[in-house]
Amino acid sequence: MNDAITTVSGWVWSPALVFLCLAAGLYFTVRTRLVQIRAVPHMVRLMFSGHGSDSGVSSFQALAMSLAGRVGTGNIAGVATAIAFGGPGAVFWMWVVAFLGASTSYVECTLGQIFKEKDGNGEYRGGPAYYIEKCMRQKWYAVAFAAVTVLATGLLMPGIQSNSISASMESAWGFTPWAVAIGVVIALAFIVVGGVKRIGTFAGIVVPFMAAAYILVALVVVVANIGEVPDVISLIVSSAFGLEAGVGAAIGSAIMWGVKRGIYSNEAGQGTGPHAAAAAEVSHPAKQGLVQAFAVYIDTLFVCTATAFLILSTGMYTVWSGESTDGEILYDGLDQGGAAVEAGPAFAQTAFDTVWSGAGASFIAVSLAFFAFTTIVAYYYMAETNITYLLRSVRNQGVVRGSIRVLQAVFLAATAYGAVTTAETAWTLGDMGVGLMAWLNIIAILIISGPALRALTDYESQRRSGLDPQFDPAAIGVKGATFWEERASAVKLAG
Repeated sequence: MNDAITTVSGWVWSPALVFLCLAAGLYFTVRTRLVQIRAVPHMVRLMFSGHGSDSGVSSFQALAMSLAGRVGTGNIAGVATAIAFGGPGAVFWMWVVAFLGASTSYVECTLGQIFKEKDGNGEYRGGPAYYIEKCMRQKWYAVAFAAVTVLATGLLMPGIQSNSISASMESAWGFTPWAVAIGVVIALAFIVVGGVKRIGTFAGIVVPFMAAAYILVALVVVVANIGEVPDVISLIVSSAFGLEAGVGAAIGSAIMWGVKRGIYSNEAGQGTGPHAAAAAEVSHPAKQGLVQAFAVYIDTLFVCTATAFLILSTGMYTVWSGESTDGEILYDGLDQGGAAVEAGPAFAQTAFDTVWSGAGASFIAVSLAFFAFTTIVAYYYMAETNITYLLRSVRNQGVVRGSIRVLQAVFLAATAYGAVTTAETAWTLGDMGVGLMAWLNIIAILIISGPALRALTDYESQRRSGLDPQFDPAAIGVKGATFWEERASAVKLAG
């Protein structure tokens, strides 16, 4: 069974997908005129602007919901395994993915806002399935994406997060995996039945606090080893291009694992970010697109980099005297086998122990508990959004509610299974889910990016005129944005 899962995951994450992710990011970087650089100050201001409503959450809450999905075990265990399999150079390619992916995130999240709609409960819903149907006008493709997303976020991906919680708590406090599984499921059940508003409130409180605390503590460890930082930077860059003799992994491996773990961590292009972006209450879709672009930086350039420097500066990554059968250098602690995956959280725990002896295991366990738990919650929101999409034409609300209850049961079971299975199985299933969504979403946004690009031009034009930008899809030739069409009509009537 494991061999079959590994084979399928390998097909999904072929070099073609790596190339597609990088090429799409480069294309959108050019088309948006380096928006991920020139708009950074404005992105920061937008994060704290606006307010929620009965239908949607604030920009900050939507950002927090998005970060809940982005900042998870990928920022700790994922970084460790990227270094393990791709060498230190994988970190450089994670940075590249973040830089290019910020423009991709802008496009997909703006599309999510443009083509959102209200569900039967009056809450905003949106995401790739919605913009594929309304803009691409390929209902079969939209249904395929929604079904894949339900499979990925509802079944394949939650296990990675719960597995890391389980592994870190077992290492820190000796908790059995089943005990962790039961605790996570009970806490999760309370959150997921509360709807998008409860999810937004929960994420808005937990995510910023834990991310800031983790970065701060990691920086203390890095500062304690400040003399190693120049060598760490040199090692990352040289290894990224295969220039470090006897240390760097092959450049292809560095790129593959940097992109693979970068996409898993920051989710740019994966199609998860637009779900949270669509839930925001904003006056112009580009506002939330820009906010979500900055979320990529928070995830990768801040949190992932903190983990990478934490591991590398403390000597958790040292050259091993042996070689693999193909002559590639292996590393002590972070080896090329399944042990690297199984011990992912332990590498960061040991690195923290170099400064706070005995406290590292507990700190990482607590950090992962919050990071991974909020990511699981975000996954559920995405799965429910796509179930809602698939059942929009069903008039019997009992059937809809029953389907959501089935989703909740399957989701909780998948989360519990992830906590008690091997890390290798959990990561392989999760990678498969990420890859399937990325294939479908990136192809779609490359075809239908026009509305998001025109929205950016319109937004910046209104700002230059001293206005608080308001979105009228008809003014820029966008069709199918029914929510915004009705809103623009109401504004004109009121005026």
